[in-house]
Amino acid sequence: MQQFLPKLYVVPTPIGNLEDITLRALRVLRDADLVLAEDTRTAGILLRHYEIIAKKMQSHHRYNEHGTVAVIVERIAGGEKVAIVTDAGTPGISDPGFLLIRECITRGIPVECLPGPVAFIPALVASGLPCDKFCFEGFLPQKKGRQTRLSELAQEKRTIIFYESPFRVMKLLEQLSHHFGPGRRVSVSRELTKIHEETQRGTIAEIIAHYNEHTLKGEVVIVVEGKKEE
Repeated sequence: MQQFLPKLYVVPTPIGNLEDITLRALRVLRDADLVLAEDTRTAGILLRHYEIIAKKMQSHHRYNEHGTVAVIVERIAGGEKVAIVTDAGTPGISDPGFLLIRECITRGIPVECLPGPVAFIPALVASGLPCDKFCFEGFLPQKKGRQTRLSELAQEKRTIIFYESPFRVMKLLEQLSHHFGPGRRVSVSRELTKIHEETQRGTIAEIIAHYNEHTLKGEVVIVVEGKKEE
């Protein structure tokens, strides 16, 4: 059995269904001296579900990570095993974690990233769009640079993946229609791995029409067809 040494462990957690976690991830969470959590309440639900005795947890989110990174790095350097989790998915992918990982690497502190859930992979595969080559955009900027980026991406030949809030999906779809054209194919996945998981596929115009008649709820991944060769 692998020996757990003092280092930073990046631990992916389920994006919905609590069964989607590896045995190795559970072992790391049991053995860690400290669990950094985007929301300690959400992490607590996961730990209790697997009967993991409550570890010392500390909030580590985008509003405080700049101020806590140095202290955490010193703790690992001092011999502690620290695990970082987010509310769902893999830390660092549109979630806190990057700053801490970068600082550990800069300081020569080992970082071990476990494989595990990330929302855009099942959405990409289930879209039916080419997934041999793709680009992940995550959340677009809300204001400055948004239109410029969309204009640039309209020429992208690879499949494109976005994260978006359910409250802003229609806005993004309308902008995609403007920049990419209403006939570009798109897939919208919501509530992945959960009871109400759903994927809608069609042209941008068809998906806009669908959501004009149906309320969209839950976390959303949008996968867009790349520009076809002329």
